[in-house]
Amino acid sequence: MILGHIGARKGSKGVPGKNFRPIAGKPLIDWSLDQLFANPRIDAVVVSTDDERIYDHALAKGALDIGLRPVHLATDAAPKWGVWQHALEAGQAALGQPVTTFVDLDCTSPLRLPEDLDGALDLFAQDKPDMVMSVCEARKNPYFNLVEADETGALHVSKPLPGGVWSRQSAPKVWEHAASTYVLSADYLRRAKTIYEGRVIPFEMPPERCLDIDTPFDFRLVEMLMNDRLTEGN
Repeated sequence: MILGHIGARKGSKGVPGKNFRPIAGKPLIDWSLDQLFANPRIDAVVVSTDDERIYDHALAKGALDIGLRPVHLATDAAPKWGVWQHALEAGQAALGQPVTTFVDLDCTSPLRLPEDLDGALDLFAQDKPDMVMSVCEARKNPYFNLVEADETGALHVSKPLPGGVWSRQSAPKVWEHAASTYVLSADYLRRAKTIYEGRVIPFEMPPERCLDIDTPFDFRLVEMLMNDRLTEGN
């Protein structure tokens, strides 16, 4: 049993009400929620939120009734892992049967395509890790062009290698954690306390599909890209 999840907290300091704010023709949350409902491998969907409007909207679309998110998980400081654990147990109770796989789509990353979700599910099924996490190649590299100041204030490469690295192409590849798509074992989610305790492997996505909305500028940029995509599809 694969349980799909969307987390959509009511509060947002950067873009107030962003999770339900219209973008490219529908509420932001629906760009991710609709992908879960449309994927035949997702058996059921839950939405974890403290916003009654979002919750009622999700129920009307077919999400399981798990109640509003507990207050202690609805703060700025509440860890994603704890929200996931609560959603897993509440979703399993609503289903009345065991959940084996938990899938989270971040609703603030709406540029993901259905093929990205399928690719993450395929990788999880083939490799059988504890967790698959979306990433994109980092624009800056700590072995080459990320620097830190030492105790004297002088700059040095963040992760120096013997002999130095003098081109980005020769630096070890690093990724950015793209808050977009996660597939993980339900057993791992139950027993672990943080994301990286087990074997977490990367699912690489194009950077242009990993943009995350955190500021008004992000919202405008993502909306422009989404409208361009919709125009190209017509």
